[in-house]
Amino acid sequence: MKILLIISLFLVQNSAPVFAQEKPAPAFKMVEFHMALLKRGPQWTDKKTPERAEILAQHLAYVISLLESGKTVIGGPLTDDGEIRGLYVLRAKSAGEAREWADGDPAVKAGHFSVEMHFWWSEEVMKKAASPVKMTTAYIGFLSRGAKWTPEKTPQTEELQKAHMANINRLAETKKLVVAGPFGDNGQLRGIFVFRVASLEEAKELAASDPSVQAGRLSIDMHPWLVPEGILP
Repeated sequence: MKILLIISLFLVQNSAPVFAQEKPAPAFKMVEFHMALLKRGPQWTDKKTPERAEILAQHLAYVISLLESGKTVIGGPLTDDGEIRGLYVLRAKSAGEAREWADGDPAVKAGHFSVEMHFWWSEEVMKKAASPVKMTTAYIGFLSRGAKWTPEKTPQTEELQKAHMANINRLAETKKLVVAGPFGDNGQLRGIFVFRVASLEEAKELAASDPSVQAGRLSIDMHPWLVPEGILP
């Protein structure tokens, strides 16, 4: 786990061509997954209507089918009122295949959700969900380019990187930071942290200890995330 977080966040801090063009070292077994972020679609409504209830029931059944088939390694809704309503991580052979699976979601077909796809790197740390599926709350933080983001490497950014990695080690050793990994498409989003802690406030406090966040190089947006029990390490 310690190695996973160091390697993952090293990639987050560097430019996308590093992980888009170079294969991760086999010793760390880094795998390219496809993350589908579900956002409000053109037909979105938060009104409790029978039509909405039926769409969400079909959506849930579809996500469970993806989990049971192994196409999805983890997924679930964000339970606050942010732009991102939920996400799942797909194990697909190509971006096209992943997109086809994401677009097959009945709630996406109905326009209730729209999908934003990202390449995402991680080790094989997810486990099989408990059966029957029960949900538990984790906390996911989306790392983005901060106000002081710059792609240039300087002595100052390298020192910051060392401090950033040391803090990741510390968080990993507490077993509260359980998953991390970078996005591979060189966009505004740089990566994720997943915390398994008692509250959103604790997750925010731990994330705020990151030197890159403190320096404004990265920013982090934290959300409660319902996921199936047993999957997170």
